[in-house]
Amino acid sequence: MKKLFCLMVAGLMSAALAAEAPKFDHPDSSKWADVFKPDLSDATCNKEVWKVEDGVLSANKDEAIWTKAEWENYTLDLEFRNDKATNSGVVVYCTNINNWIPNSIELQILDDYADKWKNVAPNWKCASAFGHQPPVEQTVKPAGEWNRMTITCRGKGITIALNGKLVNTIDMDKFTDAKKNPDGSDVPPWLSNPMAKMATKGFVGFQGKHGDALIYFRNLKIKSLD
Repeated sequence: MKKLFCLMVAGLMSAALAAEAPKFDHPDSSKWADVFKPDLSDATCNKEVWKVEDGVLSANKDEAIWTKAEWENYTLDLEFRNDKATNSGVVVYCTNINNWIPNSIELQILDDYADKWKNVAPNWKCASAFGHQPPVEQTVKPAGEWNRMTITCRGKGITIALNGKLVNTIDMDKFTDAKKNPDGSDVPPWLSNPMAKMATKGFVGFQGKHGDALIYFRNLKIKSLD
């Protein structure tokens, strides 16, 4: 029975990934506020790790970069480019940058096409709420190409659009268990705080080089919805 249940869950998750997401018009964010200044003077980060060159933000180690201000009710618009086997993320609602993994929500960035990640759970794929909810469609581009991502955080609701598709709509209130997601999948043990109990205001962050793969960001823009 347990094996049958696991197969049913896997089938449902695969079906979700096979669905077609609604089309999405990314906003004209050119006049929005920059998330960071070019010299990173308004960021909390190790400046020996993070740098901006020709408008592209990148890191040489697995250390995150954070806004100094806390944000709630906002839209974040950005572009990212994966290296081969990139594993990174955009972090929202972070309340503790020194222990951010259980105290925030990571919106996953992944090179889905890399052999290293081809067999990971659907809720580890690009544009997932990492460890919780997979995207309904795989729209990330191959490594080396730029992707456009728009994230809206409004209270307990988070949406992720990737490359012209609305691929994830997250209701934090549904995630009440620290061990099981609503679809029956396991929550990674290091994500010990249920999303339903998390704050909806916090720092915005970006994960740096994870493993041997680089990640690149550009045109990081943010707009308050209040």
